[in-house]
Amino acid sequence: MKLKITPLNFATAFLLILAVYVFINGASITGVEFAHMSGTIGAIFLLFAFVVSFLDIIFRNFFTDTKKLWVIELSFITLAVVIFLLVK
Repeated sequence: MKLKITPLNFATAFLLILAVYVFINGASITGVEFAHMSGTIGAIFLLFAFVVSFLDIIFRNFFTDTKKLWVIELSFITLAVVIFLLVK
């Protein structure tokens, strides 16, 4: 299997680092500590990392060309961010 570096790989790595950080240091938003929810928030980030990793594998099967794969995955990330900001 050939190793391809893709945007969703970076997103998966970021989510895993974020999950480990939350497990170790706890979660705090605007100075308010969520000590009792740190495990839950860390588990949610692990779930997101798993879903993004699975989605990366699906995109790799559909788009074999690396340039097209980057465009599709960057478009997906942009769409997800726009939807997140609209919902927020």
